[in-house]
Amino acid sequence: MQFGLIEMWQAMGALAKGVSIILIALSIISLYLFIERQLVFARARTKSKAVAPKLADLLKSGQVKEALALSSKKENKGSHLARVTAAGIHEFLEGKEANLSMEEQIGTAQRGCERAATIFTQELKRGLNTLATIATSAPFIGLFGTIAGIINAFRGMALTGSGGIGAVASGIAEALVTTAFGIGVAIIALWCYNFLTTRIDIYGAEMSNTTSQIVDFFIRKQEG
Repeated sequence: MQFGLIEMWQAMGALAKGVSIILIALSIISLYLFIERQLVFARARTKSKAVAPKLADLLKSGQVKEALALSSKKENKGSHLARVTAAGIHEFLEGKEANLSMEEQIGTAQRGCERAATIFTQELKRGLNTLATIATSAPFIGLFGTIAGIINAFRGMALTGSGGIGAVASGIAEALVTTAFGIGVAIIALWCYNFLTTRIDIYGAEMSNTTSQIVDFFIRKQEG
């Protein structure tokens, strides 16, 4: 028996082929989620780099309502920094209209920023649970193929009445291929998950820093 991919695929049983197809689908899903999340992250980073300096200038000059209008624009919705800034300013102005004390206005602004950051973080995490599930389940799915390969190896022994390598080679190859495939898919999904989680942590730190800056701005405004 030759051990090329085509030859091994032809020698596989139905169960092993089904397992392989499932693992191929899971690997495609993993790569799709990784690329899709990367595009979302890139959009957030690009929009934030464009709008953050403008918001900083408006706040420094005391143009709070103008900063709210800019950060609330539809084209800036994908910016995590704009979302946090808009939420903080909105809550501050709402508190001012409700005749809250300055301390209470600052508190509501901070909580508004934190809520917006939490919501945006959850949006960034979309699909990560799927990656984590694939990373943990792919090796076990591959084990189904392993079991099928071992069964085929014993069937070969039974049919030939011999325990020679020729009788079991096909089944053993099938078992090893599906096992390796399952581990490979799990590694890809795990790498994607860890990379995206690290990026989300970075965005979380940026939103936390923006929240602190918004609060500091309102505190300075109070003292001024």
